[in-house]
Amino acid sequence: MKLDRRRFLGSSVGVAAATGVTAEWVWPKHCVSYRRPHSAVAVLNADEYSERIEALLLEGLRLFRLNVLGRSILLKPNLVEDLPGPVNTNSTLIGAAARCFLRLGAERVVIGEGPGHQRDTELVVQAAGLKPHLAERQIEFVDLNRDELRKVNLKANYSGLGALWLPRAVLESDFVVSMPKVKTHHWAGVTLSLKNMFGVVPGMKYGWPKNLLHWSGIHESILDICATVPIQFVIADGITAMEGNGPLQGSARHLGKIVLADDPVAADATCARLMGFAPQWVRHLSEGCHFLGNLREERIRMLAEGVGAPTRPFSVLRVPLSPCSEDVAEALREKDWVRSRVSPSIEANEGKWFRRQQGELLSGNAIGCHHRPP
Repeated sequence: MKLDRRRFLGSSVGVAAATGVTAEWVWPKHCVSYRRPHSAVAVLNADEYSERIEALLLEGLRLFRLNVLGRSILLKPNLVEDLPGPVNTNSTLIGAAARCFLRLGAERVVIGEGPGHQRDTELVVQAAGLKPHLAERQIEFVDLNRDELRKVNLKANYSGLGALWLPRAVLESDFVVSMPKVKTHHWAGVTLSLKNMFGVVPGMKYGWPKNLLHWSGIHESILDICATVPIQFVIADGITAMEGNGPLQGSARHLGKIVLADDPVAADATCARLMGFAPQWVRHLSEGCHFLGNLREERIRMLAEGVGAPTRPFSVLRVPLSPCSEDVAEALREKDWVRSRVSPSIEANEGKWFRRQQGELLSGNAIGCHHRPP
């Protein structure tokens, strides 16, 4: 029997209804795939931030045989606020990474960040101690909150945003390196290399703390951004990490690790395991592993130290769900996103997706993970 487009669409929806799968999952929500058969990760031991980090990092980078000769490198650290404690990626590691890429043959290195909370980027850079590392001729800093913008169509459609205005410095880079601080996050569970890319979205266009992304869904926005601005490499700062009420008010936790990877999903999955978490419970990882990278351990080749479980898993803040309308509460119960009680007493508003994130607990409950990672 000849199957035309109309019959195919009808049969697809019918199959979806018969199998209990919603129609939104019939078609892929992304038009790109960066996943390879295998990914490489190296876990480096580093007890403190010192001048020896540069030699350690260079040795680790050489394990990957990166071809950065003549390329323009964008280092995207996590610089959020001028607060004490392990809030930001350490400047010693950022400076060491910049010099290492120059030693490996890069033409120039740009350190770019658009802080999500503090509007005074210069203050954050100064407080983070980054200024001395910008003295070299081939290293510069770009405020991504205020850079020249271009409108870009998104290469995934989880958030429904369709397009974003993105900084020129990001779009013109040859090689994007995400440099997160290893931290827990009170809504996303963890904030690592993928979540770190919120910083490429300009605050001058979308507000602080990147309000549009939160309203459109944290996990959904992460997937859309990282599909559109692919991460070529990860250097995760886990020497002094953060647990508890991250990403700003948590407690310092000594992990003593730097995680390098040629795949952001593999990097974040490895960091999550080092923190004592099952990465498949983090929704942007359980979905991102279909097209952004590899999650399963058998697809990850360890070039250096293996991953051992911590003696005590990182603590995670369990935030009670804010009240919302009964229709939103019912939708959450049906999708099993929330185990908490939900009050129907207050009318839902544009922040309903933001509140949903609060109910997604990292340990014990799947946060929107409906399938086994490939």
